[in-house]
Amino acid sequence: MANAAIDIEFSGEEPPESLFMKKLKRRGMTPTSLLEDYKQGNAGVDEEVVVNEQDRGLSRRNVVSTDYFGPTFVHDASKMSLSPPQVLHIMQKDAQEDPAIFSDTLHARRLVNQVDRKLVKQTMMTSVYGVMYIGAPKQIKRRLKERESGLDDDELFGTSCYAAKVTLTALEEMFQGARNIMKWLCDYAKVIASENQPVHWTTTLGLPVVQPYRKLRRHIVKTSLQMLTSQRETDKVMAKRQRTAFPPNFVHSLDGTHMMMAAVACKKEGLNFAGVHDSYWTHACDVDRMNRILREKFVEPYETPVLENLKESFQGSFSTLMFPPLSERGDFDLREVLESPYFFN
Repeated sequence: MANAAIDIEFSGEEPPESLFMKKLKRRGMTPTSLLEDYKQGNAGVDEEVVVNEQDRGLSRRNVVSTDYFGPTFVHDASKMSLSPPQVLHIMQKDAQEDPAIFSDTLHARRLVNQVDRKLVKQTMMTSVYGVMYIGAPKQIKRRLKERESGLDDDELFGTSCYAAKVTLTALEEMFQGARNIMKWLCDYAKVIASENQPVHWTTTLGLPVVQPYRKLRRHIVKTSLQMLTSQRETDKVMAKRQRTAFPPNFVHSLDGTHMMMAAVACKKEGLNFAGVHDSYWTHACDVDRMNRILREKFVEPYETPVLENLKESFQGSFSTLMFPPLSERGDFDLREVLESPYFFN
């Protein structure tokens, strides 16, 4: 029997249709319509819920000096637990609506006493990696299943979708500036990928970075005994992956720059240094010195126009392409980080 070789190209971008997507279709819904329906039903959200001030978002992430350790979750004495205030506030408001008019009222009433850090933390932490209205309900559904909430499959599905869109809406309200930058980075990557080019940039330290995501081709070899399959990269980029991966990859490159600068500075001052991602270690006697170094080396690269330089490099590499304008820069004084006790803790 003669041997045969077959090449089959596949993008690797779109996974097979999930059960979640099939259930949405049966209900005549899409991931986008989840958010649109919710925003239309909440056009009159109280002013105090919408947090647009830049410094409010920064204080929640411990960037500036405050009297307390203040992440996105605050202590609720009545529950004696950690509760995300924006999510809870929205659900409390929704629970008071007429269920005959507002379809999510019942979901809000089921969840209003279950909102805590664990329920929404994974969705909040992974939203920067592109987790949106498909992945987020799955994450929250798993948390609800762990609690044996007594909801049947349909109730669990609807409640999870509702909790996901409330959580992501709250994130957009609390960190509007950051979300705008994330969208801007995605838009730039989309323009570059439309030319079948990978997104690439150079860090402040001069390290070149290239996103390697390309479509794959399966190469099948049939013999008289067996069939062998191998994968090979093609010259076509994965446009969707280039776009969704760029914001977290770019931010990780900034984090890596900060870590390297901090490590070099610690070595110069005779400190022992070890670190993993954003967790930095030294001997207890040197913690105060390391705290100073970490803040100084965080401020240093961001005192340069990071996004403006990125835009300029893209325009230099792709002079014929039209890129969207930068978002308006905020007025936060970056040097306040030097006095923040909880920025690194």
